[in-house]
Amino acid sequence: MIDKKDMAILRLLQQNARYTVKEIAQQVHLSVTPVHERIKRLEESGVIRQYTALLDPSKVNKSLTVICYVSIKEHGKKAGEQFIKEIQALPEVLECYSISGEFDFLLKVVCEDMNAYYDFHVNTLSEIKNVGHLQSIFVMGIIKNTHQLI
Repeated sequence: MIDKKDMAILRLLQQNARYTVKEIAQQVHLSVTPVHERIKRLEESGVIRQYTALLDPSKVNKSLTVICYVSIKEHGKKAGEQFIKEIQALPEVLECYSISGEFDFLLKVVCEDMNAYYDFHVNTLSEIKNVGHLQSIFVMGIIKNTHQLI
């Protein structure tokens, strides 16, 4: 069960995963040992899945973001699992959601530029077995981009 102190710890870790246990303890008004134990419990229970660094895409030559809608031809279990397996192996695909409606999946794709996306679209994504229809929407600007859930 997650209580108010756990939520406060999680908020802080989402803001900056490099906070020390001591810094977190000071902000949530607990001593170091209980904070350390709470963080360990949150990690072991899967509430905290991982720690990561968020990069500026433009500074690592990944300035084009594309939202790509994908419909697949076959909707059987094996066909769907194979599509998912192939998508998971593509480094250009940062996120993949199974969705309802006209399309089956929504992909967030990041590439260097339009030429790189064209190559990815034509030579990789379109070549995946069972891909039916694709629709690409190009991100013109990012208004909000956060990973903070609470």
